[in-house]
Amino acid sequence: MRRFGNPPKTGHHYTPRPGIYAIITRGHRILLTEQAEPGLPVEIQLPGGGIDQGEQRLPALHREAFEETGWKIAPIRHFASYKRYTYMPEYDLFAMKIAHIFLCHAVCRLGPPTEPHHRALWADLEDAPDMLGPAGDAHYLRLFNRLSNR
Repeated sequence: MRRFGNPPKTGHHYTPRPGIYAIITRGHRILLTEQAEPGLPVEIQLPGGGIDQGEQRLPALHREAFEETGWKIAPIRHFASYKRYTYMPEYDLFAMKIAHIFLCHAVCRLGPPTEPHHRALWADLEDAPDMLGPAGDAHYLRLFNRLSNR
């Protein structure tokens, strides 16, 4: 599995942390999430997050997309997976994040995001890779654009 970001630091145990993320499109636009927690830099990401213990991928994908954007989605298929090593201060955890990216269509807006400090953001598919914080997200969105002839 391809790795993005820094290699693991020697002397640390990294806990596997599977996550599910979505490339949610409507025409030539993509639905992203803007995360602006007080005291932290604003970051734009593909909607998604951790898969809870005992949770399956698709229910987690629907849950995360709704929590972070307020939208109902229709998953199409798995598109890519990658890993990155990071420290998660909110959990005091060194994690090997394993990101599974699914292609999805936006169905309808159900309401505002329920996750605090999140905002749904529509962007042009061509511009979106340069907006994304995680390098793996940006890489696979560029690949999606190339494969889709966008």
